[in-house]
Amino acid sequence: MNPDNNSPGGDLKHRPAAGHTLDPQPNDSEAQRSAATNIIRGNIDALYEGRPVSQDEPIDQTDAPNPYQRTHNPHPAPEADQWKQYHSAWQNYYQKYYENYYTHELSKAKPIEQEKPTGYFSSQPTDLEQTTQELSNDQALFELRQKLLGKVQDSAKKIRKSRHFIPVAAALAVVLIFVFLQYNRVFIANVQAYVSPGSIDPQNIVVDPTADVVVGPESRLIIPKINVDVPALYDVATDYDSQMAAMEKGVAHFPIPGANSHPGEVGNTVLSGHSSNDLFDVGDYKFIFAQLEKLSPGDSIYANYNSKRYTYVITKTEVVAPTEVSKLVYPTDKPMLTLITCTPLGTALNRLLVTAEQVTPDPTAAAPAPAGSGESSTDSAAIPGNSPTFLERLFGGGNN
Repeated sequence: MNPDNNSPGGDLKHRPAAGHTLDPQPNDSEAQRSAATNIIRGNIDALYEGRPVSQDEPIDQTDAPNPYQRTHNPHPAPEADQWKQYHSAWQNYYQKYYENYYTHELSKAKPIEQEKPTGYFSSQPTDLEQTTQELSNDQALFELRQKLLGKVQDSAKKIRKSRHFIPVAAALAVVLIFVFLQYNRVFIANVQAYVSPGSIDPQNIVVDPTADVVVGPESRLIIPKINVDVPALYDVATDYDSQMAAMEKGVAHFPIPGANSHPGEVGNTVLSGHSSNDLFDVGDYKFIFAQLEKLSPGDSIYANYNSKRYTYVITKTEVVAPTEVSKLVYPTDKPMLTLITCTPLGTALNRLLVTAEQVTPDPTAAAPAPAGSGESSTDSAAIPGNSPTFLERLFGGGNN
């Protein structure tokens, strides 16, 4: 009699032994995994054995398709038009993105501006803002100056450290000293041309030329237009040394044959003065005629001589060579005055002649001309000029 199934040992022969479980049936996924594992193992073995790798390994457990055995077709390369479309699409995207971004930021800023108070005081910066702005500008300028100063200092340090600095600096110093010694009269004369050369006494400026003015016994030459009031030395010898010595003390009378008159006498009275001279020469009147070129016809000149003032009016000006002494000698029945000086300023290349005619006292009552007046002389000395320059003194140049 078979025990029924409900009995405790009725179905013992169908039960698994202790410690054993029933094997589950393989499903499709397990079969696929098993097939893939077999393929991988086969390929690995083939690689180690040097055999070609098989692409179609048999599947033992199932006929399910191998997921690794798939075909792949390469994607065709994009055409030029496709690249243009792609690029244009990205440009449009970024353009719209930034437009939306700035629009959003602008919309957020507008409410802040609307909250600010309106009116006069809203448009005016506060004291603190003004102070901050001024400090910022000053700080920026200060920093810029410091940077420039630093660059200059760095460059100067590099130059000073150079082994060529001392020789070059010494050579430059020698050249500058030489140029100054040679051309100092040019520099100073042009400065003096814009500076009043004399300290004129306002009482000496005659407003009415016809007035009879009482003057002292000292002989002087007065030119109000160029502010000149200088002593005049008469009857000076015409040689170079005598003329130079006299012009150290004022203007010198240059009485050559044919032009040896004095103020108040018929004929030509010639007075010479420096427009420029070397800085190291003696005398207080080295630039007394620096502005003589400013005179023009119609200007007045006054000459005090023997306690009497004579008034002259300029009639002409001209430039002549130093050897053209004949320009000073000409026949005349009037008392004349001629001023001479060197031109251009700082040089002795030419001579400037300023000719004037006496108007007061009455020229018709003038004393007769000295003997020999109006007669030209071929052995007259050259028109006086400046002292020798540095090079002329160094190498024995001629007198000017």
